[in-house]
Amino acid sequence: MSTTIITTPGIATHKRAAVDWKWVVIGACVAFTIYIAVIPLAFLFWQSFRTPQTATVPAVWTLGNYAAAYGTSETFRLFLTSVQFAFGASFFSFAVGTTLAWMNERTNTPFKSIFYALSLIPLVIPSILFTVAWILLASPQIGIINQLLQNWFGLAAPPFDIYSMGGMIWVDGLHYSPMAFLLMSAAFRAMDPSLEESATMSGASVWQVLWRVTLKLTWPAIFATILILFVRSIESFEVPALLGLPVGIEVFTSSIYTAVHRYPSQVGLASAYGVALLAITTVGVYAVARLSGKGSKYATMTGKGFRPRQIDLGAWRWATASGFILYFVLIVVLPFLVLLWSSFQHFYTVPSREALRNLTLDPYRFVFTYPDLASTMWNSLVLSFGSATVVMLVTSVICWLVVKTKIPGRWLLDNIASLPLVFPGIVLGLAIMIFYLNVDIGIYGTIWIMFIAYITRFMPYGMRYNTTSMLQIHTELEESAAMCGASWTTTFRRIVLPLLKPGLVAGWIYVMIVSIRELSTSILLYSPDTRVVSIVIWELWQNGQYVELSALGVLFILLLFVLVLIARWVGGKYGIREA
Repeated sequence: MSTTIITTPGIATHKRAAVDWKWVVIGACVAFTIYIAVIPLAFLFWQSFRTPQTATVPAVWTLGNYAAAYGTSETFRLFLTSVQFAFGASFFSFAVGTTLAWMNERTNTPFKSIFYALSLIPLVIPSILFTVAWILLASPQIGIINQLLQNWFGLAAPPFDIYSMGGMIWVDGLHYSPMAFLLMSAAFRAMDPSLEESATMSGASVWQVLWRVTLKLTWPAIFATILILFVRSIESFEVPALLGLPVGIEVFTSSIYTAVHRYPSQVGLASAYGVALLAITTVGVYAVARLSGKGSKYATMTGKGFRPRQIDLGAWRWATASGFILYFVLIVVLPFLVLLWSSFQHFYTVPSREALRNLTLDPYRFVFTYPDLASTMWNSLVLSFGSATVVMLVTSVICWLVVKTKIPGRWLLDNIASLPLVFPGIVLGLAIMIFYLNVDIGIYGTIWIMFIAYITRFMPYGMRYNTTSMLQIHTELEESAAMCGASWTTTFRRIVLPLLKPGLVAGWIYVMIVSIRELSTSILLYSPDTRVVSIVIWELWQNGQYVELSALGVLFILLLFVLVLIARWVGGKYGIREA
């Protein structure tokens, strides 16, 4: 009996410790997820009903923010302008991306395998640098394209005006057309071509097959892609701020920025604008989710295998190859070359023989002697690497709860973790700013508030990557470990995480790349000591230091490109393959 008394407590203690650690880890991850996803939203709504607080006038409850935001004809104009910009940019992105995807996946266009690899490069270029590059190319005053065309053809006025709604749609739509290309490429690649072959054998032309068969079969993917692009466009900040504000074209994101930077700061008004923007994006994301669950009637992939068949374009294949080349020139070559040219000038000027004689390295000397360059780069790297690591580890635990357990209400946890997906970047920054202004725990104005913002913003992407990998892990592996006496923490650390490695690494790479170039969330949260590279680029533009901005932009793009190459090497080493 004494032996039993000595042994049993030890076993009980071990089991109790294992159970305790399991729920400590799970509880901490759940509490953290709810904290970062729900509380900022609550404070955004709360602040929208408060007046501005000054040193002499306290804040009080009011409906004035909503009256000011939605009670005038300007509100209707703001709404129409925002929707016009978002629809224009999303449809332009879709049209370009889908055309290129069809040529790449369904035709015998030459060099298309090379183009698929090159299509990832534009995603590396930060939106603010892409916008600045097109200002230098198509501005009525300093644009290279305008000045060259005026000189060559004797035009009295510049043919292009980038500071217009059309210019905003062109820049934003062109920059995110690779997203449409990748989304639609996957849809075209997965489609059984037998129906297209039947239409061709019945005498239909290439264009009739495309319009009546191909596009109709990919309708769910088309609609989902347009919705995703619309949500992304409605939350865009860089393009409206750089191209719209100078000529009085305002959308919701730029209105939020200007409201916060008034004196006194109209945080309540900005919150009221943010609520409307949040509602629009919520409807869009909800529509995408509903569509994803109702696309089975368009399925063409069955148990029967199929061999993809490419449409022979004949002599037209060289025209489509030229289209690939032209697109790559517009989206990569021209923007990078104009930044490179500008970075070797004393002041920005159109390329000419005289300008070639005045090349200088002064902008690069400015960048390398910039007082806060080292700390700025360090902040960007710490935020990107740190947020990617935390996002992927926390979401791995949340995904385990959602996928591998039968805990009641786990679907709600999945929705909460995905909630930041509907937050436009600047609205998320505003919500976090409001919360930590009112709940002073000592992180406002520090790098920690930006760290929390980045984790919150990219949490949904971690969920998507980890959920896909978690679904492929059978529960019998965990059951076998438990039967061998392994605790939950040991099983999760030594079995689940290693098996999640492809999804973890792929998600980590993606979150790291998009967070290192993030601007819209950072613009309301940074302080002089916590600036990141995208903020410095923004400040240089505001100060009119175009050549210095170009030099920093060139170096930043090259750095991001190197990081992507390293990430692809790491991904290949850990078994990640392209779709």
